Amino acid sequence: MTHYQTIASLLKTTASLLAVATAAIALQTSPGLAFSSEAQQMCTGDAMRLCSSEIPDIPRVRACMVRNKAQVSPGCRAVMDREAVASRKREAAAQ
Repeated sequence: MTHYQTIASLLKTTASLLAVATAAIALQTSPGLAFSSEAQQMCTGDAMRLCSSEIPDIPRVRACMVRNKAQVSPGCRAVMDREAVASRKREAAAQ
């Protein structure tokens, strides 16, 4: 494997981990629920900018994103808010 192939492989792996972590954090859902491509699209940049030191530890990234919610982009904040409301509704229905 050449040096460039190794770097490309590492970048792909990092991007995949980041996408999964970002989606899980942004959606604030339980681990068994699927995440949307919208959350990945809207929040990946914010997770990289605000919480890159926490990646790939999903609970820590989630906490970081919540802690920095005032600094996330409007699109990511909207996704986070929608998913938080949906999560509360699911919890209320389960009780």
